[in-house]
Amino acid sequence: MSAASVVARLREGLGDRVDTSPAALQTARADKSGHAASGAPIAVVHAASVADVQATLRIATATGTPVVTRGAGTGLAGGANAGAGEISLSVRGMDRILEVRADDQLAVVEPGILNADLNAALAEHGLWWAPDPASRAISTVGGNIATGAGGLLCAKYGVVRDAVLGVDVVLADGRLLTLGHRTVKGVTGLDLTSLVIGSEGTLGVIVGATLKLRRLVPGDVCTVAATFPDVRTAAEASAAVTASGVQPSIMELMDAASLAAVHALLDLEAPAPGAAQLTIQTDGPAAGAEADTIADVLRGAGGIVAVSHDREEGERLLAIRRSMHPAMETLGTTLIEDVSVPRSAMPAMFDEIARVERERGVTIPTVAHAGDGNLHPNFIFDAEPDEFGVVEAPAYIWDAADDLFRAALRLGGTLTGEHGVGVLKRRWLADELGDDQWRLQREITRVFDPQGILNPGKVF
Repeated sequence: MSAASVVARLREGLGDRVDTSPAALQTARADKSGHAASGAPIAVVHAASVADVQATLRIATATGTPVVTRGAGTGLAGGANAGAGEISLSVRGMDRILEVRADDQLAVVEPGILNADLNAALAEHGLWWAPDPASRAISTVGGNIATGAGGLLCAKYGVVRDAVLGVDVVLADGRLLTLGHRTVKGVTGLDLTSLVIGSEGTLGVIVGATLKLRRLVPGDVCTVAATFPDVRTAAEASAAVTASGVQPSIMELMDAASLAAVHALLDLEAPAPGAAQLTIQTDGPAAGAEADTIADVLRGAGGIVAVSHDREEGERLLAIRRSMHPAMETLGTTLIEDVSVPRSAMPAMFDEIARVERERGVTIPTVAHAGDGNLHPNFIFDAEPDEFGVVEAPAYIWDAADDLFRAALRLGGTLTGEHGVGVLKRRWLADELGDDQWRLQREITRVFDPQGILNPGKVF
């Protein structure tokens, strides 16, 4: 069926929810990764309800038209980018909190609500949702779930997978499934909720989520900032903290290039050449004692350590880490990547990053969620954006990224800890999974989506 006929059917069923303006179509092509789909989608559907999503998918199935689900467009792997001949299905407008149960410590929400807005509302009930991606102010809960997001607090409080009890999913043919439980425990049947988390829109469209919440417990927050002569020493120090048995809520590592860029951006005194920094927070009743223990470990590992028991001062120190992305923009165009290795392998992974920089002639400022071994190497290059503001990474950058990804796999790591595979990493997926598992996973997607119309070309 022609694109015009599909758009006509969408308009017949969804009216002014269907947007074909040039601005909307071009926005739907790209995300924060800098990658853009080839061509623009035929339409953007701004869903306001589950019924809108079901109607869209029924039309898509009947006409064989691919559908790409989109939230706030803050992804870093191209997973929500819609291209030629596709429908971009936006669930950003589905942003209501449907239920909060303080007694059961759960909330039921629509997918388009922003992570930070959700927590602002939950605070009134003395509750919070733990996943804390760096994009929390601009990313949606549905997007967090679809990519299996993590964040700064995941070392202690877990990632999205640990904080979702159930999801409501619309399948490619328009059927609505309610997966999971409202109970803390539940092992009836296969765990399809966990299967959907991190599936990047390839199994169905998330239209609701039942979230596991935590209570806001008053208590101290202590922050430890430690500088080291080089990043390998800082990585070894973070491993020593993990080995000590103390569980910080946040442990972030910045290498010399990223630290210097942030200091320049924030107009702070320049760090010593080559210096790397660990920023660690503890919380709860034992926060003070844990911070003192961590400080002793860091000093023993060669760090220059400062400890703050002031919550506001701690947030100022964390603002250095949270300013990483705007600081990278001052250095050039950035391919923001995401690999994870076992925590004990972090020093070796930083050695590999240095090797890739040296051998490939590229600059790769890197930060890490040191508490769980998740690194974010940033490949810096010079390029001019196209007329729509999109910049594609050149081949030599992808060659360097390939080298780095394979190094992570050699160290027992994974291609992505929280950004997802999307379109940018699909070429390496079989290298990590192996051929048998790769085929099995593709077969699973066809059980949910026999026609292969959900986010085609992504992940697999």
